[in-house]
Amino acid sequence: MARTLVVVGAGPGRGMGVARAFGRRGFRVGLVARTKDRLDTQVAELAGLDIPAAAFPADIRDRDALAAALAQATETLGPPDVLDYGPGPSGPVTHAAQTTAAAAAAQFDLYVLGAITAVGQVLPDMLARGSGTFLMTTGPAATTPAPSEANAALAMAALRSYARSLHAELTPHGIHVGAITLTAPPKTPEAADTLGDRYHALHEHHSPSETALGPDGTATPQPSA
Repeated sequence: MARTLVVVGAGPGRGMGVARAFGRRGFRVGLVARTKDRLDTQVAELAGLDIPAAAFPADIRDRDALAAALAQATETLGPPDVLDYGPGPSGPVTHAAQTTAAAAAAQFDLYVLGAITAVGQVLPDMLARGSGTFLMTTGPAATTPAPSEANAALAMAALRSYARSLHAELTPHGIHVGAITLTAPPKTPEAADTLGDRYHALHEHHSPSETALGPDGTATPQPSA
């Protein structure tokens, strides 16, 4: 039976590594991001690897648009078995002393409210099946003080906390939630593929609930914050 992965925040590095890793294992792939032309290029790349894929353009900060894109992905590909949420930094990133409420809210919209919207859209189907996986990615600023990117760090820390809380609540229902701290983006397609394999292993084994990975998928010391 075909399974479905949806990547929200589908960039050409980490996101495509995850898409290829799951696609090679029989998953249909839905890609959600803001730029249609880039998504179309990524879909064509996956098609060249015989991976069924489709693009669903949406600005993650536009919650109605994101919900509509995920609804369309479900209609086109089937209910997601795995939802990968890992948007890259977007918008002004501010130092701690210069962070305003507006600057913090903009990053919170991207990292946290987008994740909440995505979970709310696909969780009912997962609960009905009694299975599913959410994989949520942050950067090292989620656990380590980063004064030069304070507004993004606030939002990433909140996303990490949300993922951990979801894991505790949803595990009894057969749903795995993994919180992943990625120390740096992959620099080559080969590194992205190795990283994608690690993400698939997190889904396949439903463990661990939290991990820190280097840009090539190498496990790094577990965050303690």
